[in-house]
Amino acid sequence: MSKNTEKEQLIAKIVEAIQDTKGEDIKILDLTKIENSVAEYFVICSGNSNTQVSSIAGNVEKKVRNELKDRPWHVEGSENAMWVLVDYISVVVHIFQKQIRDYYEIEELWGDAKVISVES
Repeated sequence: MSKNTEKEQLIAKIVEAIQDTKGEDIKILDLTKIENSVAEYFVICSGNSNTQVSSIAGNVEKKVRNELKDRPWHVEGSENAMWVLVDYISVVVHIFQKQIRDYYEIEELWGDAKVISVES
């Protein structure tokens, strides 16, 4: 299986897990054309509470582990669940509470990235 196909499967499984837990405003940022970017893709979404953000992150990890046999390299922010980052190295998942996402405007920071909106 090619690396691109593996990444596409990973992104699709992440989006599916987010949708399963009612994550909102899902965006995929393609960073492949940006020199020195920290990853190839960001998957960004919002939750309405600490509980939902935590549930989304847990479901992403579980679905990817069970169905693709992959584990994140690093997970950050689980303690307070205001912003959880799940790092699969080439694909990084950012799960925000809405007000935190609005504050940091991560999509604006990566304004050169191609943005793909996902229907919820």
